[in-house]
Amino acid sequence: MKEAHSIIKAAVSSEKAITYMEKFNTITFIVDMKATKKDIKKAVEELYGVRVAKVRTLITPKGEKKAYVRLTEEYKASDVATKLGIV
Repeated sequence: MKEAHSIIKAAVSSEKAITYMEKFNTITFIVDMKATKKDIKKAVEELYGVRVAKVRTLITPKGEKKAYVRLTEEYKASDVATKLGIV
């Protein structure tokens, strides 16, 4: 696995990302194209001190890889977003 900081490139702060955060306890990140779901899960848990329930990924039309990271119920996505400066 690569270094955690090189896997997670940026957090997404679009309207859709904020809605996912509020409704589904999910944070959206732009990640490295070669990162696997396991890599993304480990990196988020390591960097932000949370537990990840599920990771979903997609490739955007811009050629970026986007990851939707759902946190377990004991953690709030809004708390992590506040640390990141999104909300």
